[in-house]
Amino acid sequence: MMMTMLLAASACIRPEAPNCEADILDCSLPENLLLREPQIGNSDVRIYVKNSTDLTRLSPAFELSEGASIVPESGTERDFSTAQTYTVTSEDGLWSKAYTVKIGYAAVFTDFHFDYLSSESNKAGYHIIEERLGDESLAWSSGNAGYRMSNGSAGPEDFPTSICKEGKDGSCARLTTLSTGAFGKMHGAPIAAGNLFLGSFETNLSDTNKSTHMGVPFSKTPVTLSGWFRYKAGEKFTDAKLKTIPGRRDSFNIYAVLFEVTADTPWLDGNNVLTHPNVVSVAQMDPADCIETGEWTAFSIPFQLMPGRSIDAGKLAQGSYSITVVASSSRDGGSFEGAIGSTLYVDELKIGCE
Repeated sequence: MMMTMLLAASACIRPEAPNCEADILDCSLPENLLLREPQIGNSDVRIYVKNSTDLTRLSPAFELSEGASIVPESGTERDFSTAQTYTVTSEDGLWSKAYTVKIGYAAVFTDFHFDYLSSESNKAGYHIIEERLGDESLAWSSGNAGYRMSNGSAGPEDFPTSICKEGKDGSCARLTTLSTGAFGKMHGAPIAAGNLFLGSFETNLSDTNKSTHMGVPFSKTPVTLSGWFRYKAGEKFTDAKLKTIPGRRDSFNIYAVLFEVTADTPWLDGNNVLTHPNVVSVAQMDPADCIETGEWTAFSIPFQLMPGRSIDAGKLAQGSYSITVVASSSRDGGSFEGAIGSTLYVDELKIGCE
């Protein structure tokens, strides 16, 4: 009887169907060539390498969907002085996808206009602001992804960070400090300051400041950070427990940080961006200059070398430095202190270089 049951059960077990996915999941080159992690889209891969890299003889390796194959084979040496096409075929052989793979040197963005939305905005459900330079693009990061967890029904313009059409010249960035409701309060983060930074955002609920992975490759010597702002503080300043602090007025922050990238420090985060030993040079607005104003107001602040630090021309050429530019509608928003409704408008930022 038992044997009959086992045979019947085994007859019901069918082999798992071949996988129908045909995606590139990851891409790699030797670490000494890369400036940052590869950027993988639905049909394209962008890889940024150091300026000294020979683009004509590169052999990227690909991680694919389970069972999928790729032509040319992973690890094939090719000439990437022009974009190359790869075709991925699913395990079941029924699906295929063409990928355009571009490997090149990272464009150095120094002017920021806040005029464009990334195509990823529609999928994300909130504004992702993008800068464009020729056929290159650079997306600003923000805490919008984290805010979505507290208010999934918010419309794109109801997030802390969004584009506003009433800029100094064209559109601008609008940063607003908002309540995160019961979800945020439960995780010790009752407010979300509107913010922008160059880098990426990876949600970390155990330490939200570590969600910000700040820095993009930079191969010039920065001298000044300039731009335009408007600001209105919210009416009631609260601490991290939402306790009102009488007489305290909210303020904003704008700064830029150049830092050296090392194996153990590929980026900085909200906890250490101004204090890490790898920080080389900083440009930060004086709190006295962070005034409330309804008029577009210009600012220009110099980069100051940290004590004992200098910028090495050889390291610049090798891609050993990254830079981040940060703006926040509440200066102490990283500690979840500020005033709901505080709003900072920023436009036409520029990193002046030697």
